[in-house]
Amino acid sequence: MKKVFSTIVILLSLYQANAQNFTRRDSLMGGLRPERNSFDVQRYDLSIKVDPDKKYISGYNNITFKVIDNTSRIQLDLFINMKIDSIVYNKTKLTYKRDNDAVFITFPKQLIKGSEEQVRFYYSGNPLVAKNAPWDGGFVFAKDDQQKPWIGVAVQGTGASLWYPVKDHQSDEPDRGASIKVAVPNGLMDVSNGRFTGSEDLKNGYTRWDWEVKNPINNYDITLNIADYAHIHDTNNGLDLDYYVLKIHEEKAKKHFEEVKLMLNCFESKFGRYPFFEDGYKLVETPYLGMEHQSAVAYGNRFKKGYLGNDLSGTGIGMKFDYIIVHESGHEWFGNSITSKDIADMWIHEGFTTYSETVYAECQYGYDEAMKYINGEGAGSMNKRPVIGIFGVNKKGSNDMYYKGALMLNTLRHVVNNDAKWWKLILDYSEHFKKQVITTEDVVAFFNKETGTNLTSIFNQYLRYPAVPVLQLKLNKGKLEYRWQTDEPNFTMPVEVTIDGKPARLLATNTWQSIKTVAKNLDAVAVVTTKFYIKVEKL
Repeated sequence: MKKVFSTIVILLSLYQANAQNFTRRDSLMGGLRPERNSFDVQRYDLSIKVDPDKKYISGYNNITFKVIDNTSRIQLDLFINMKIDSIVYNKTKLTYKRDNDAVFITFPKQLIKGSEEQVRFYYSGNPLVAKNAPWDGGFVFAKDDQQKPWIGVAVQGTGASLWYPVKDHQSDEPDRGASIKVAVPNGLMDVSNGRFTGSEDLKNGYTRWDWEVKNPINNYDITLNIADYAHIHDTNNGLDLDYYVLKIHEEKAKKHFEEVKLMLNCFESKFGRYPFFEDGYKLVETPYLGMEHQSAVAYGNRFKKGYLGNDLSGTGIGMKFDYIIVHESGHEWFGNSITSKDIADMWIHEGFTTYSETVYAECQYGYDEAMKYINGEGAGSMNKRPVIGIFGVNKKGSNDMYYKGALMLNTLRHVVNNDAKWWKLILDYSEHFKKQVITTEDVVAFFNKETGTNLTSIFNQYLRYPAVPVLQLKLNKGKLEYRWQTDEPNFTMPVEVTIDGKPARLLATNTWQSIKTVAKNLDAVAVVTTKFYIKVEKL
């Protein structure tokens, strides 16, 4: 059955892709084929030099991989505007063919299943510059207050191969982590993921800064941050906290970043221990708003509460905390630790992380304030396209993956209707899939098993269709009649209402059901839409 289901999904994805005129480049970026499936990346060792004046990078990536199936040809990726200087295997230069951003590499002999191999991929060039990072991928070459270079990069969705050679697919993270070594002009510092392991003056006007990641890491999370940084160190429950900010902001950061401890304490109580304890936690000030770069979270919120000083929820609650600290750090659990296999399932990152904002609000300000926050923020849901995107072509779903994804989780909390059970479910989910690459089907199966309830139709309606469930109500001869109107067949979900001020819980389906009532009109019936993200039609 699993093979049959997978075939149907693949055929449907191909049909949808063709219908939307996806290109060969999209398929090469988003698809899995023998040249990708035949090997499993074990480690990246990246060593580059960055010339800020020329906006130029050069160097190599050592890519260590395990052979999964016998092969003599693999696919790596590097954007077409970047130059391949050479690809070396066992001191021999390999032949390769470029196809858009894909690089198909041929080995002189077949690589044997089970063997571990390594190629050194030399490259250079001027990487794409982002017009509006982090919403479009690329480098940001800015200046600080002293007119010194201030450089960052953000490539989620666009592809890590924008700036370094990599197997550019979310399904394969380097099992044994990575090292990132970046040489920058003297007087500047590079801050990358993981632990700082040392620096070396190269005696040519450049200093190399070395970083080591012990954990698996998403391709798009690997990063560099270049500036004349001040370094602040702190700890929280044994976890190293390191902050890198422009020197002019050092004193401001010391005070403002105290919120990190509140956030971590809340998230660890709800989601489990910080998943990258071995690599430490960092906030790095960047010339763009933010990004969830694992163990080196990009921070550009200008030391303000809210989202650049604005409340996305419109309730006032969003002005009580720093949105970027909370949201981007939430990704350490949801997106960085638990990763979707395909970008089409990015709601697994964004829905849970957006929900983590509400979790933090509840930790700090209580349940009622949290409900105000999530419903205020959720007013931005559009419900025009499905949350889940198209598989195999690097196509994410709609931006409703953020607010609608969070509102779906809030709805599920109230479907479960038992907070002790709900928080255990969320904690167990975070721990069970820790440092794994998963799919929507994995999420649904876990929630079904742990709750002992078939929640599949609920997930399907919210994720696979644009519309939210509509609860239809009517009065008929002393009875309140109710049913769900949904795209998903056989939809079942309980809902809370009050009738003449008295609470009731209706287990509604697509079929009309009824309960006796003394209500004279539907104005006496109120649906608790703060707990359930639905629409109501009173007929």
